[in-house]
Amino acid sequence: MKRIAALVLVILAAAFFGAFVSGGCARERGPEGDPGQTDATGFSTEPADETAAEHATEEPETTPEATAAVSPHPVLVVEAGGKVFYATLEDNGPAHEFAERLSIAPITVQAHDYGGFEKVGDLPWNLPPVDTRITAKPGDVILYEGNKICLYYGENTYEFTRLASIGNVTGEELLAALGDGDVSVRYYVEWSE
Repeated sequence: MKRIAALVLVILAAAFFGAFVSGGCARERGPEGDPGQTDATGFSTEPADETAAEHATEEPETTPEATAAVSPHPVLVVEAGGKVFYATLEDNGPAHEFAERLSIAPITVQAHDYGGFEKVGDLPWNLPPVDTRITAKPGDVILYEGNKICLYYGENTYEFTRLASIGNVTGEELLAALGDGDVSVRYYVEWSE
């Protein structure tokens, strides 16, 4: 929209400048070649092209997608077994609070295997859960009971609060990083644009 408005302004400025350089104001002609309606300055009083006028006065788009493209946003970083994974945070209160707390200081959680599908450990603080029945998948970072954090390498359906999801990762890749026994998992936030 900005480009169209700028183009219209350039064309109007060129026409205005060209009229004065040639020694007079250009006058519109009617369909039969008759002069159109003009005011005392010689400019047309007939309506301009409505489409051009509309585009010239429109404000630039401020869609959420355009705003998100320029606004920095937190990205959850998960480190385990010498591997680094990047997760997209969910848009919910607990995920926002989690990111806020991690922006202050990273945490390292001692996680143990549970059920053959997740590594779970205690958080150093509580977060308010907003549990819904979901199926957690490999790469999901889940809040459980408000004070435990789970990193899934398998699937499980239960009432949880999803905090984040690691994209493009398989359960096998996660399990290779997490190992068979207990593991230290470090969580922190990086800011991305």
